[in-house]
Amino acid sequence: MAKFPMNAVMSAIVVSLAWPVTPGAAQAAPVGLVYTVVLPASGFGSPAFTSFVVGSLAAAQKFCAEIKEQAYRVDCLAERFGALAKSIPKDSDYAEVQSVLKSASDQLANLARSNRDRALPRGRATRPGSTETTTRPLTPVSAEATASVNQQARAILDNTETLLLRSAEVSQSKTAQFAQIADAIGSNKVLLRAA
Repeated sequence: MAKFPMNAVMSAIVVSLAWPVTPGAAQAAPVGLVYTVVLPASGFGSPAFTSFVVGSLAAAQKFCAEIKEQAYRVDCLAERFGALAKSIPKDSDYAEVQSVLKSASDQLANLARSNRDRALPRGRATRPGSTETTTRPLTPVSAEATASVNQQARAILDNTETLLLRSAEVSQSKTAQFAQIADAIGSNKVLLRAA
């Protein structure tokens, strides 16, 4: 998963002011003073970064849907959510999104591990016709547990959406952006329908 360019993440205006050093002061201090101020571009976050997160969640759904063997889909979502979470700076306006995605990733990965099909190998998935691959081997879920695991995974995604929407309730500027991200998380549930 490609990293998002930081200049789009941290959209801001940087103002630098330099004061010339007077001839008398130049002997005492040969370097001029530079004062830099970073001003936020506008309110919360960046629409471009919200689009990046939403697009990454849609790409996760597409990537995991292309895996022919459904046994790997829950862990594929776990891996894709985890990779996206790692690409979000912890000290940004999207720290809550990062935290919620990481938690969902961990829960989905644990669910897959707890219901592993030992007859199938763990392995990395690669998108056909691309070099895009998972960051770690995926764990297959046993056929007997698939219906139950998918139901539990859908509940994890429902809870993730709810947590994200609740975290945005305290800030009106977050509400629209977090709602878009929550919708994108929810759209991944289509992969977890009964086969």
